[in-house]
Amino acid sequence: METALPGEPVAVSVLRRYTVEVASRWYGRPATADEVDQALLDEPADDLTGETGVLLLALTLDDDEPVGCAGARYRGDVAELTKVFTRPDVRGSGIGRRLVEAVERVCVERGTAVVQLDTRGELSEACALYERLGYRQVEAFNEEPYSDRWYRKDLAPRSA
Repeated sequence: METALPGEPVAVSVLRRYTVEVASRWYGRPATADEVDQALLDEPADDLTGETGVLLLALTLDDDEPVGCAGARYRGDVAELTKVFTRPDVRGSGIGRRLVEAVERVCVERGTAVVQLDTRGELSEACALYERLGYRQVEAFNEEPYSDRWYRKDLAPRSA
């Protein structure tokens, strides 16, 4: 796992792939380039760096090609898990789990007590991953128009 700045070409590439997939599932058909561009504007990742967040990438060993990503936005002692994605050809290999666990470790190191996220039911692979990792479904904590499921996980405090 590697920390990346959201504007780096490798990060832009994998975030676009993530957005293509999420938008296509939302529309129930391949999303157009304009729809993907609009989705990237509607839900930017530029705050996933520094004091406001983190973006982690999973890269192939042979050519540093991005195969997945996951990020967190910091909001006090709560972090929002976001942009969790693995390429379809690597799903089931544990990369998604390792990405989420790496984001959780970063959150614990900075003193974050809780991770929460919003998602949609048709992203069934993601929902199953979150539940396997101990996230529990909770009542809506935001009014995100594209979400129909909300999850929360309490993190173990950092050892002194």
